[in-house]
Formats: sequence, C-alpha cells, structure tokens
Amino acid sequence: MLPRLHGMFAFVIWDRVARRGFAARDPYGIKPLYYAQTSQGALVASQVKALLATGLVSREPDVHGQAGFWLLGSVPEPRTWFRDIRALPAGHFAWIDEGRVGPPKCWWDIGEAWRSAPDNRLPDAEVREGVRAALKESVARHLVADVPVGVFLSGGIDSGALAGLMVEAGAHALEGVTLTYDEFAGRPEDEAPVAARIAAHYGIRHHVRRVTRDEFVSDLPRILDAMDQPSIDGINTWYASKAAADNGLKVVVSGVGGDELFQGYASFRQLPRLVAARRAMAMIPGAASALRWWADRRADRTGNRRWHHLPEWSRSMAGAWWLRRSLFAPEDLPGLMGNDAAQVALRGFDAALCVRRMCGDLPADPRLALGQIESMTYLRNQLLRDSDWASMDHGVELRTPLVDARLLGQAGAYLPAFGRFPNKTLMARAPTRPLPGDVIRRRKTGFGIPAGHWLQGATSSSSEAGSRALARAIMDSCAVAKV
Repeated sequence: MLPRLHGMFAFVIWDRVARRGFAARDPYGIKPLYYAQTSQGALVASQVKALLATGLVSREPDVHGQAGFWLLGSVPEPRTWFRDIRALPAGHFAWIDEGRVGPPKCWWDIGEAWRSAPDNRLPDAEVREGVRAALKESVARHLVADVPVGVFLSGGIDSGALAGLMVEAGAHALEGVTLTYDEFAGRPEDEAPVAARIAAHYGIRHHVRRVTRDEFVSDLPRILDAMDQPSIDGINTWYASKAAADNGLKVVVSGVGGDELFQGYASFRQLPRLVAARRAMAMIPGAASALRWWADRRADRTGNRRWHHLPEWSRSMAGAWWLRRSLFAPEDLPGLMGNDAAQVALRGFDAALCVRRMCGDLPADPRLALGQIESMTYLRNQLLRDSDWASMDHGVELRTPLVDARLLGQAGAYLPAFGRFPNKTLMARAPTRPLPGDVIRRRKTGFGIPAGHWLQGATSSSSEAGSRALARAIMDSCAVAKV
C-alpha cells in the first residue's frame, strides 16, 4: 500500500476488530508523527505537546535530544526534547499491538537516490529536459486543490521558478506572499524588490507583508507554543503563513528543498574542496601540525570552539558537514545544559558517526554525499518540521513540490550532473519563460528574518552573532514563557 501513496502524510489506521494499529510517515518526513509508551497503552499524535497534554507522559528531558538542539539548532529524529517521546522516522512504519508500538521499519529510504545515482555523463540538453519534465509534473500534482493555491515568493530562484511553473500549469490567478522588515531596508537581505520583479515577470498578484519588532514581541508567546520543540528556524514561515491567511489563502506552495536537491548551498562547492585539501595535507610533512595550530588560533580569536575540531572533522564529508552546520562545539555543552547531562549526551561522541547514523551509507561522490546529508538532516529535522508547525498554526496547508519522493526518483538519473549547472540554473530555466538573468545571478541571501536581533533585544543579553545567539535567545524566551 505505502509505495502507492504520494505526497506528504503521517497517519494511523486502527483495526477495531483485530485491535491493531498501523502507523506510517511519508518518505521525506514532511508531516510529523510522535508516539509514547505509557502504562495505559500507546499514544500517537502529530505534536509532542499533544502527548504531554494527556498527563500520561513524563516531562523528563532527553539529554541526547537536547544536546542535538544545541549542536545543530533542532532536535534530530527519532529523538525529541523528552525522554519518553519518540518520532516515527521518515519513510518508516510501525505496528501497534496490545498497546505497544513495535519497532519502526523502513519502507522508503530517500538516501538510496543519491547512493544509487548512476555514474554516467548525460548530455546537458538531456539533463535539462528530463529535469524540466519532472518539475512540471511535480508542480501540477501539487496544484490539485478545491481552493486557490498561493506561493511564498522570496527573491530566490526556487520560489521564483516555482511561480513560473505554477502559472504555466494553469494557476492564472496566482497570488504571491513576501515578507519585508525595516531592518533589511536597502540591504541585499530585503527580498521585496526582487520578489516584486518576479511577480511582475509572471503576472502574479503580489502581497508584501511588513513585519515589525513590536509585532514579533507580541506574537512571541504564540510562536513558542506552536513551535512544539525548540528550533532556530520556522519564524519566517510562521509570518509568511500569517500573511497568507490574512489574504484568504488556505494552501500555499513553498520552495523549500530546492537547495538540497539542486546543490544550491555554497557548501556544495566549499566542503568538497576542504576535504580534498585536508587529504592532501596528510601527504605533506608538518602540514597537519600547521593546520592544528591555525585552527586553535582561530578558535581562540573568534571564541568559536568548533574550530578546534577542523583537523579532525575535515577528514570526511560527514565531518565537514558537521563543522559547517553545527552551532556549538561539544565542549560548549556543559555550560549550556549542565555538566552531568552533557557528560551523558557526549559519551562516545563522534561527529561523522552521528551523521552516518542519521543518513546511512554515503556515496563516494562528495556532492552526492552532501545532497543526501542535507536532505536527511537539516531539511528533515529543521526545515520541514518547522514548515509544518509554522503553517498549521494559521490553518494553512503548505505544499512542497521540490520535496517529493516521485520527483526525487525521476531526477535520480540526473543527480550526478547537477554540479555542471551552477546557480541552480536547472531550476531557474525550467519554466518556459525562465527567470530574469539578474535574478539568477543575484547573491543568495536565504529566507531570512531579524529574529535573532529582536530576541536579543527582548530577552537575552548575549552578544554572540548569528545562529548561536538565536539558539540561546530561543531558550531564554522559552524560559521566560514558562514563568
């Protein structure tokens, strides 16, 4: 049954006659599903807080889940923030018998698409046409609805190209939603001007929603409640969903997943070079010692102790990814979560091994390995989970044409060729009327929001910059909200 299902889903089927349940999640893990074992039987829900609300589940923390948040910015499944609650892993199913949830079993491993990608050199034209056809089919599937479908329109390639494909597929009254902030005015992070250009290019009705610090401070308690588990992401999607709902949209399309599929992150260029350079250093006498000296100096100068681990973690793509994505170093954890909890969480810690446990075996090609890692870690545990709670809190259904198992299967034969198309030109030129050249060449800024600045001003005295400061501020805010 499961291989015949497409799209996003998480469900439980209960057989009243056999007194048996069947739970399953979609291959990517777009929709969440959590379970807990109690003295009164098994509990299953789409949110952690729903299980806690029963009063039957302990609030005892899971030190490994909490360490995962501090290290990566989100709680990696199947762990959660709480010891007795687990996430059913993406692409898995489980039977519920006699009040107990059986061991989850994998029915679809998306990592296989990267591991089994054929080592061929297809002509560029064949790659372009094959990818274009797969994208058009995915977009058409995600437009099926009995209400108008909108789009989160940033100034980026993914949402812009999706908008073009949606119009091409028949969404003639398409509406786009863009966020803007006073703090970004006149800076590259301000996506509203570019989004307006894309909207005009495709004839889209464009809504620009200004979000202020005062509004954010007022909304913060609701955001934290909706967040379910701590995360450094999702606030942008929460406001985009709020804007969509305010404009009467019940279904929106998001470009999430485009960077993972089409190798859009700068890390796809930088990390393979780093790993290759590290391996070359192993052949040069004294190079390893020089690297250790440089890494230690940089760690001391920046106060970011992750740099101490550069010589070790840069030996593999898994370790290099951890170096790039992690927020804090393992030795930071005692100060963040207490010495005893940190000792338990870090027992036997190995960054590269943690990545392999989340992803399974990795292909030898570094770009393919990174695509698999990003899709099975950052995309799954942070972007998709946050997209779900943030949109559902406003009653908005968020659809993800670029996070689709059928699309991944169709694109699998072309994955090794994606590196030949920089700046995600495969995506940008997929619509019959491609994105404008200046939009394609524009420096990537991401779907940003000045939440870290706002949170530090409202609840935190931290002077750290970036995601590390945001992680501290989120936890400070959670503590304030509890009080």
